[in-house]
Order: sequence, then C-alpha cells, then structure tokens
Amino acid sequence: MTLFEQVSKDIVVAMKAKDKVRLQALRNIKKYFIEAKTAPGANDTLEDAAALKILAKLAKQGRDTAALYTEQGRPDLAEEEMAQAQVVEEYLPKALSAEELEAEVKAIIAETGASSPKDMGKVMGVATKKLAGRADGKAISALVKQLLA
Repeated sequence: MTLFEQVSKDIVVAMKAKDKVRLQALRNIKKYFIEAKTAPGANDTLEDAAALKILAKLAKQGRDTAALYTEQGRPDLAEEEMAQAQVVEEYLPKALSAEELEAEVKAIIAETGASSPKDMGKVMGVATKKLAGRADGKAISALVKQLLA
C-alpha cells in the first residue's frame, strides 16, 4: 500500500473517530500529495520517495510554526500545530540517532571517495537522497562538513 493510499484510508478512520486534529493534518497531507500527483510531468503518480520528502517538509514546517507561536506567546496555537506535526511524523521512517547518522555519512564518504571539503557537494547529493526523511538536511550538512574538514 502506498503512502497516498494509507493516508486516504486513515482519513476515513479519523472521520469515524471524530478526531479533528488528526483529520485536519491528514487532509493537509492529502492535499499536498494530490498537488504533487497532478504536477506537470508527474503522470498522475506519486512515488513513496517523493511522498516522504513532502511529509518531511510538512513535519519541519509544523515544528517551525509551533516554535514561532511559542515565541509569540500563543501556546494554544503552538500546541495544535505540534499535534498536527506529530501526526505527519507518524508516516515518516524512524529518525536516525546521532551515532547512526554518523555511521551512514561515513559510509557515504567512503563510497564516494571524498577526501576534502571540495567534495562536499558530491557527498551531500548522495546523502540527501539516501537519508531522506530519516535525518534533517542541516544535521547532514554539518556532519559532512565536520568529517571532511
């Protein structure tokens, strides 16, 4: 079952359970999925890899928005935004720990044959594809920079 089908099925479950926060988050996810499916060149399909990128982006946006609401003294809105971000995160693969991330990045550096900071672009290209949805881009970038220095 694809992520698109899973989200569609879960919308029905959330409706029946009258879970408003979950339903709103799932409908938002489905909206982005449909936009990606109907984009020019998508041929009305959505691969799970592309869906994971969308989910990672939505989860990050939710966390960032919640942090902004907290800074502005709006805990009610921050709480709702975090709840929706948590629903999105349920569909993402388990995030890598710092040790796992370092091991993965070291393997990618060895695989690409990178040896200096000049090779960062080569490593980042492989790393972002391989670790999509499992690690934050900033964390990957900082670690690659540190290991190549």
